[in-house]
Amino acid sequence: MRKWLPLVAICLGTIMLLIDVSIVNVALPQIADALHASFSSLQWVIDAYTLALAGLLLGIGSFADLIGHRRAYLAGLALFAVSSLACGLAPNASILDVARAVQGVGAAAMMASSTALLNSTYQGADRGSAFGIWGAIAGAATAIGPVLGGVLVQGISWRWIFFVNLPISVLAIGMTVRYLAVDVRQVGRRVDLSGTVTFTVFVTSLTYALIRAGEHRWATTSTWCLVGIAAVALLAFLAIEVRAEQPMLDLSLFRGRAFTGTMIASLFVTFAAFAGLTYSTIWLQSVMGLSPIETGLTFLPLAGASFMVSAGIGRYLHRSAGPIIAVGMVLIGAGSLLDALLLTGDASWPRLMPGLAVAGVGVGLAMPTLTSAAMGAVRAQRGGMAAGAVSTVRQLGFAIGIASLGSAFAHFAANSLTEAGLPDPGPLANALSAGRAQEVLASAGTDRHQLETALHHAVLSGLHAVFLIAGIAAVVAGLLAYVLIRPSSTPLNLPTKQAETASVPA
Repeated sequence: MRKWLPLVAICLGTIMLLIDVSIVNVALPQIADALHASFSSLQWVIDAYTLALAGLLLGIGSFADLIGHRRAYLAGLALFAVSSLACGLAPNASILDVARAVQGVGAAAMMASSTALLNSTYQGADRGSAFGIWGAIAGAATAIGPVLGGVLVQGISWRWIFFVNLPISVLAIGMTVRYLAVDVRQVGRRVDLSGTVTFTVFVTSLTYALIRAGEHRWATTSTWCLVGIAAVALLAFLAIEVRAEQPMLDLSLFRGRAFTGTMIASLFVTFAAFAGLTYSTIWLQSVMGLSPIETGLTFLPLAGASFMVSAGIGRYLHRSAGPIIAVGMVLIGAGSLLDALLLTGDASWPRLMPGLAVAGVGVGLAMPTLTSAAMGAVRAQRGGMAAGAVSTVRQLGFAIGIASLGSAFAHFAANSLTEAGLPDPGPLANALSAGRAQEVLASAGTDRHQLETALHHAVLSGLHAVFLIAGIAAVVAGLLAYVLIRPSSTPLNLPTKQAETASVPA
């Protein structure tokens, strides 16, 4: 069993960084109450982490090539631990947001190094087994986050969703130092700094624009200025990557239909499967009155189905990627559409669970397959870049999903409150989005029951829109994946010794 200890060290970091994508969800109402956070601040608790992870992943991957992947992984673990401590001690929302962004930088360093470390540590059949186990853990970790978060929030405090990373980080650092060999640095490579900066400006500006649109609608000049900045940054990034000798992302990869299809599916897998859970959590705790543990257990069908399916998918890695990814995405969409259908009228929490179970099967199929599909769709020399692109786009989809689905939630909740004849529906909808339903009810006076019914219907109206948009997006992405990722052209090729040799310059 000693040969699998390096895999354990790598998986510990993967588990932490992916669980921290979703573990915050069940703690949002408690964070809002403790830190008096606004709606936009509440979104940034999640988006600051995912934006840093998505925006810096490819750039840090290039830097890891220069300094060595083991050293970059250790630096990421150390930074992740220190920033987790800062998150747990944060006295206000602003410091928490900044600490979450730093935590995302550490997560990017870990994620950028994980694939390369697995590739250099294992060979032959062991390499295939290692990638299969790592993929299964990666596929299930995000889904497990709400369950673990519920236990920690209710059992101890919301701050312990961050403190729990400290002992795990120490264990991972110790195992990495002892069991992972020092890898060889790549000579002659440069970090694409300009590409990293422009890409980070693009994703940050776009997400901030979507957040502001959800809070202030699209009528504000500042929102459109942010959209303009995002557009200019994207054009600058594309121009830089086309001309760069050593680009952060080789745009010629998108000439391949299979790679393009994989990127589309990667963008929408987290958008459709996980972004809407943020607003489901707010409904379950602030409106339905469920405890954090009860809320986490409500998401158990998603976590359980995802883990079981992703753990068993490894035996089919020799099959074509297109059908597996397409079926997974369509199931994610079907689960979201089922939730949109059931969450109407006076629906309660049990109606959420059937759709989550269906979506969990889809997550278990799609998530572990995407990285292998991307690496199999390109030349061996571009396998690491393809794997990094999948992770980047996946996290970008989650960040954009939080912001755009939040805008839809607030818009449809406000429309429902307007139909109910309540004054100031916009600020009231934002209060619901921030998990402050109980504060609104406390000031209701004699019409508390009528207001409670109106708030419940407003939240369900917002959730209906969220799941409807997510479901349609996932189904369309699944159909595109089936068309673009040809079964005959993209077998799930895990890295081989020949591919590793072929990537070495003459």
